[in-house]
Amino acid sequence: MFFKKRKKKEDSKSDDTHEEKSPAELLQRDLTCNIKRIKEEVGYSSDVIVREFSIGYNEQIPSAIVFIDGLVEASIINDSLLKLLLEEPNIERYFKEWNPIQLLQTKVVALDDVKIVLDWETLFQSLVDGETIVLVDGYPQALSGSARGGEQRAIEEPQTQVSIRGPKDGFTESIRTNTALLRRRIKNTDFRMETKKLGKATQTDVSILYINGIAKDKIVQEVRDRISGIDVGSILESGNIEELIEDETFTTFPTVYHTERPDVVAANLLEGRVAILVDGTPFALVVPALFIQFFQSPDDYYTRFDISSGLRFLRIMIFFISLIAPSSYIAATTFHQEMIPTQLAFSIAAQREVVPFPSFVEAVIMEVTFEILREAGVRMPRAVGQAVSIVGALVIGQAAVQAGLVSPAMIIIVSLTAIASFATPSFSIAISARVIRFALMVCAAAFGFYGIFLGLIIMVVHLCSLRSFGVPYMSPLSPLDFQGLRDTFIRAPFWSLDRRPALINEDNVKRQGRNQSPHPPTEEEENQDET
Repeated sequence: MFFKKRKKKEDSKSDDTHEEKSPAELLQRDLTCNIKRIKEEVGYSSDVIVREFSIGYNEQIPSAIVFIDGLVEASIINDSLLKLLLEEPNIERYFKEWNPIQLLQTKVVALDDVKIVLDWETLFQSLVDGETIVLVDGYPQALSGSARGGEQRAIEEPQTQVSIRGPKDGFTESIRTNTALLRRRIKNTDFRMETKKLGKATQTDVSILYINGIAKDKIVQEVRDRISGIDVGSILESGNIEELIEDETFTTFPTVYHTERPDVVAANLLEGRVAILVDGTPFALVVPALFIQFFQSPDDYYTRFDISSGLRFLRIMIFFISLIAPSSYIAATTFHQEMIPTQLAFSIAAQREVVPFPSFVEAVIMEVTFEILREAGVRMPRAVGQAVSIVGALVIGQAAVQAGLVSPAMIIIVSLTAIASFATPSFSIAISARVIRFALMVCAAAFGFYGIFLGLIIMVVHLCSLRSFGVPYMSPLSPLDFQGLRDTFIRAPFWSLDRRPALINEDNVKRQGRNQSPHPPTEEEENQDET
């Protein structure tokens, strides 16, 4: 209902835009008045360049070009626009037969995507988009052409998703560069891209990408509806959109997958998912997202299936270690000492003899301390951030043990938990584990292992209730899909992954032909080759 109401409201807005524009919104014939209006609207900003000149030699016609410095390529403007306008000797001869604006559009201006502009709203939107505006005195029209450029960050290796084997290029802050990286990988005419502008103040370009015939129409339409329903003042990063389109707000688990790797986005598009790119950020959103997807690494599909299967299973174990390691220590030392081997129990009891706090308080102190050190290491300059976090952990941990505030066993447990959280491939799912870890510690302090199991059951029930754009979050585990299990806890050989996820794509599920498994030649074939 929300999106239907929003859509009706947008339809009423779009109907208003088709009405005949008032004279105040149209460009004027006088060049001086048009230039003055532009300067007043932009507040006489110093980066808005107005270059006035005259076209022709005998009958000189006053003209001007307007652009924003830093958003355009100066060499393109000089070579493809100014030189052609200033050095054409016989251009005024055609003005009697041609409208100068149409003449410049069809015969002279060598820019890309040249359009005729009639109203002020379109002119200013083109200007802030990085296009160049051409004005001619005596004509209530203008030309806008693309000469976009300026300084941009070069394509570099992704920083958050490091891969040992595979492509080393990552997304940048330019949406056109990002779409080009995907076009190089998916050379298919069914690759679709729809672009909208979101944010009243920022007018940020947001693109929806999918492969027609592979992506389910229902999911694509749902993405369109949720994007169209966004009505905010600014969009500065894909995280702003992520919060506005996710299915469930009150959950620590991410229901939208984000990545800065083009190969990951391309692989998800080929499975039937939909990608969302936002101008100004290197992180792309992929929907629908599944729980098991956050434990997959690009390396899994570039190395042998047996190696990648073992590593993926290890990552899932690491996630549960980061969840329950502190709470298991609290439960064992507080309620279930009989489960600890005798020799180890005596050792832990001797270590805790001088500690004045119970295990729960001890664990909370160390976990909070480590979270502080982790945030300090991230926020500080890169040159000293790692040194501060490592030295801080060593010094504070040693001092806490010597002061009798915590036991050495607790230092080991917290260190193991920290390393496990760092080994989780997705940062967003690692944050979820950091939050749930404290809840399980409270359950362990209250009820021991029974509390831990109760907390895990509640967590699993919550995971099974989540949806990502209508797709069950725990698919293919719940509901169970045996075909999809080939790419969950393990990764089956590539030749056996002949079908796409069924819940994401129901029509075009066939991914590759059958009988793709490699097989050595038989003795008969070898004999035939020899003969």
